Amino acid sequence: MEHNLPQRGSAKPLGREEASPREKKVFVKTYGCQMNVYDSQRMADALAADGFRPADTIEEADLVLLNTCHIREKAAEKVYSELGRIRLLKEERAKRGQETVIGVAGCVAQAEGREILRRAPVVDLVIGPQTYHRLPAVVQRAKAGEKIVETEYAIEDKFEHLPAPERRVVKSRGVTAFLTVQEGCDKFCTFCVVPYTRGAEVSRSVAQIVAEAERLADAGVREVTLLGQNVNAWHGEGPDGSEWGLGRLLFRLAEIPGLDRLRYTTSHPRDMDDELIAAHRDLGKLMPYLHLPVQAGSDRILKAMNRKHTASDYLSLIERIRKARPDIALSGDFIVGFPGETDADFEDTMRLVREVTYAQAFSFKYSPRPGTPGAEMDAQVPDKVKDERLQRLQALLAEQSRAFAESLVGVEIDLLLEKPGREPGQLVGRSPWLQPVIVDANAGRIGDIVPVKVLRAGTNSLFAERKVMSIKDNAMGVRV
Repeated sequence: MEHNLPQRGSAKPLGREEASPREKKVFVKTYGCQMNVYDSQRMADALAADGFRPADTIEEADLVLLNTCHIREKAAEKVYSELGRIRLLKEERAKRGQETVIGVAGCVAQAEGREILRRAPVVDLVIGPQTYHRLPAVVQRAKAGEKIVETEYAIEDKFEHLPAPERRVVKSRGVTAFLTVQEGCDKFCTFCVVPYTRGAEVSRSVAQIVAEAERLADAGVREVTLLGQNVNAWHGEGPDGSEWGLGRLLFRLAEIPGLDRLRYTTSHPRDMDDELIAAHRDLGKLMPYLHLPVQAGSDRILKAMNRKHTASDYLSLIERIRKARPDIALSGDFIVGFPGETDADFEDTMRLVREVTYAQAFSFKYSPRPGTPGAEMDAQVPDKVKDERLQRLQALLAEQSRAFAESLVGVEIDLLLEKPGREPGQLVGRSPWLQPVIVDANAGRIGDIVPVKVLRAGTNSLFAERKVMSIKDNAMGVRV
């Protein structure tokens, strides 16, 4: 779900423009989730106000930031390995009289803190996700020779202090955008490090979110994905001081002219309320796609994970959602080999997957995270058993994903054209169900929403052609 923004582990500079030789340059390498992509953009916005412009390559950067993710195994080791390469780069630039400031941001920064400075002395600053608005001042202190660790949770609201990106910068980022509405998590699933790296749940106000969404729409963004570690737990202050839920917020965002598509991720089953389900039923701008992780199909394992719902709770919820929006496509997350998982527990997961049928899903072997309860549990499952179970689960999920894609062949959809394709003469957009769709470049211009017919399903993409408009289409604005 990366859209046309940097992919996992990417380092594509955002909002790049020609820079004079005297301009300071920053290179941000982004690891992990969509929220890290959003955070990297906001860090770039904060630094732009201090005179930094994005660098084309890491070699020309005066400031290098690694925006890190701690959700996967050995994430910290990957960061230290990258810092080893950057150390050599810093030494080469120093020989030419060029100063380079190195920073580690994100969840590894929050989790590791001063340990990063101890293990990688090349690092000048370590900054956590809640203090990005302080970045320009922190960089100035680092340039003066101070080694800085800024990982305390800020008392002030960072979103109030982050500068709004310039219109031309937003415009350069494309026709789709992420918008963080909620951060942190209060669920404390026993496998998850997020509550310890992102903190407690915090919701932005309606006014903040609407203002940012209006700026995006004004700059030509046509699709916005609302982000949160637990996005449907969002409860922000409304204009009248009352508390709103995510469903009501979606209805408000749907009123913004030019904003034609809405999505949100990632959700928890416990926070999927009636108002949000009604938004799926009643809002045409809300895309018929829902990422709703369940993690396991065994009630015993769900209890050990502290998910606070059962498999039957989840299945009943899916039934309600599909009744409200029959064409909705579902995505999910699964962990295999959680401590104590038996063959019978795993079969419960396989049974749930068969009953739900997913358009796509993400599945992983359980890997302990230091500091989480799961890491201290008995009955850790051997890696060989995890591997075997994961292969079986992924084969089933891949079969379901292929079947869903093939079911769309011959279907007419409205496609938002997002970017050029990999091959000359191609454009790529996303289906309402989030699959990449490839069409000829003459189908329209980037930013157009055009009617297309799906011709075939590839391994990871759909291939389509623009639907020829009939006289009736042109005259009445309807599709026949």
